[in-house]
Amino acid sequence: MACCVLQITGLIFGGVGMVGTLAATAMPQWRVSAYVDGNIVVFETIWEGLWMDCISQLGIRLQCKLYDSVLALPPPLEAFRALMCLAAGLAVVAFLAAIAGVKYSRRGTRGPGAVSIFILAAGTAFLLTGTLVLIPVSWTGASIIRDFYDPEVPVPLKRELGAALYVGWGSAALLLAAGAMYCHCWCQAGTAAGPSYPRLARAGLPREEGPALGVHAYV
Repeated sequence: MACCVLQITGLIFGGVGMVGTLAATAMPQWRVSAYVDGNIVVFETIWEGLWMDCISQLGIRLQCKLYDSVLALPPPLEAFRALMCLAAGLAVVAFLAAIAGVKYSRRGTRGPGAVSIFILAAGTAFLLTGTLVLIPVSWTGASIIRDFYDPEVPVPLKRELGAALYVGWGSAALLLAAGAMYCHCWCQAGTAAGPSYPRLARAGLPREEGPALGVHAYV
């Protein structure tokens, strides 16, 4: 019963984490323009994402432009693109494996055969996906904070943490939690079975009934 609850909870967490990973990959709000010069009225807000730059004017008009050349992008951005795309694809595969694992697991039975091998595959994939999402999101957040407090960086170039980073962190946490649940369910099913072979009797061979035969010498 507890394993079944873990499977359903992990499926929900994994599904939400998968949607969040796809959203964080597509959202342009990775870097948001910071206003630290004391201006109260701000006319434009700049968003920088993995695929495009956007300018919002007074929250009414939004203009977005895709990056012109892939080769002209900085190497960290290209690596973040690859990691997030890989994480998005792996999240979909992990979610499908989780659905298959929940479907083909046997209810009311114990042992390794009670839990489908898809559970272990989904748990491993969810853990790997959460790690892949965590790397570019945390790296970007650390660079934004470092540049924000660096006095040598000009004020117009300073950025703040965007909404996509928070979505990425939340998705990574849900994916790691789902992976931990599925791996725990698999390990729990393996240890609950115990040894499958019969115990060997420690007693000796049965004794033969009747008079004991002895060896006598006859003259």
